[in-house]
Amino acid sequence: MKNVINLISLLCVGMFLCFGADNPTADYRTLIEKGEFTRAENAINRELVSNASLTPCAKSELEFELDRMRRIRLDFNKNQAEIVDYIKKYIHEVSPSDLARWESEKSLEYMLIDGQKMYFSEAAANLFRLDKNARAIKRKADAAQPSDANHKPQLDLDAHCRKIVDSVQKTNKSNVLPVKMKIIQSIAVQPNAVPAGEIIRCWIPFPREIDGRQMSIRILRTDPQIYILARTDQSLQRTIYFEKPAVRDSITCFSVKYTYEVYGTYTPIMVEKVIPAQLTPDLKPFLQEEPPHIVFTSEIRELSRKIVGFESNSYRIAQKLFEWIDTNIPWASAREYSTIYNIPQYVLDNRHGDCGMMTLTFITLCRLNGIPARWQSGWEFQPPRDSMHDWGEIYFAPYGWVPMDVTYGMRATKDESFRWFYLNGMDSYRTIFNDGISADFYPLKIYPRSETIDSQRGEVEWKGGNLYFDKWRWEHDWEILSAP
Repeated sequence: MKNVINLISLLCVGMFLCFGADNPTADYRTLIEKGEFTRAENAINRELVSNASLTPCAKSELEFELDRMRRIRLDFNKNQAEIVDYIKKYIHEVSPSDLARWESEKSLEYMLIDGQKMYFSEAAANLFRLDKNARAIKRKADAAQPSDANHKPQLDLDAHCRKIVDSVQKTNKSNVLPVKMKIIQSIAVQPNAVPAGEIIRCWIPFPREIDGRQMSIRILRTDPQIYILARTDQSLQRTIYFEKPAVRDSITCFSVKYTYEVYGTYTPIMVEKVIPAQLTPDLKPFLQEEPPHIVFTSEIRELSRKIVGFESNSYRIAQKLFEWIDTNIPWASAREYSTIYNIPQYVLDNRHGDCGMMTLTFITLCRLNGIPARWQSGWEFQPPRDSMHDWGEIYFAPYGWVPMDVTYGMRATKDESFRWFYLNGMDSYRTIFNDGISADFYPLKIYPRSETIDSQRGEVEWKGGNLYFDKWRWEHDWEILSAP
């Protein structure tokens, strides 16, 4: 496998460099954003066939725009009748004016694709998260349903986080109350997604070794038995890599089982002691733009001025930004990130987003205001519930880097210090896979990824191209082995 990996790595270098180069697809993107997919597809295909001077990078980007449209079509796959049927489960009378109002308010997400109105697959469900009247109706209807006698009690998150604060104060340690977990994560590729005999390459996310926060990682079992495990220092998005040949009419499975310990953390911050961060070489990357998503656009700058005003203390600025997102950007299921050209701009245009969208917006606003901020992500657990999740870290001098989670937002309490727990603290129920966005895997992936920003489900490809999410399924099973 080592020789194969070396060859692939050499082939990959030019491919990956092109995605940071000047964009040759701007004209086509205008058509795509207007929903003129057929015109865009025809124009791109003509360019690919007729332009012999296209560089490999430009060719790759054009091919990705074709794939982006296919991905958008997979996300926007509901017609109006299907949307109305779902809404009528709770709101029995739905008029055309209701639909028009929800659409204009950005509570019901749709796209015109080649003149046909197509709704986001989760648009109807999101309506009951984004529209306050619809949300109240659904909440009342759900409350009237009989309770599940077998319902398991949920983790009291605030009680757990208060224990973290108390333990930090008592022990004078920043990282406390470890939770030991066992994880089984797997990927199953559909039969005949790849020709029989061809090698399928698979990357499954794997926990990063982070001193004090996530440690004692032990692999118990893998399928197949031979793998390449990236070191924490090899990639900001750590993975375990496998290869298997496809077998005709058979599912191809990959899996890893492991245990690890993760700690809660909290840093008590005295606001009056916070000073501006110095532009050191270590901090500089986390104060800069990181196109295409972390960009200081005119809209971001204007929003920042309105939120921050004349505040100069870095912690107070972060509080203002944190509170604005928590108050003004409700959570909603999100389309695939690879279908969006600039995620914080999407958030501002639509006034909603999921955890990663909210985090990228917060990071962008922090960096614009001279506050170093960076990405972190993996999984969250609030037993018995779990989910893929994105959060981050923020730097306050002289305290250093502390975790933050703008999606968890301000806690509902009059205790001012605990209210801001998730601006400089983190619970113990996480798996940390990633400390950066869009980072190269080890070994390198040849083709553009299914998830171009994050890494939580995994990635699959073969020599003929990337395998998108519709060609395989993933599972993530877990067990708490010990908890404080």
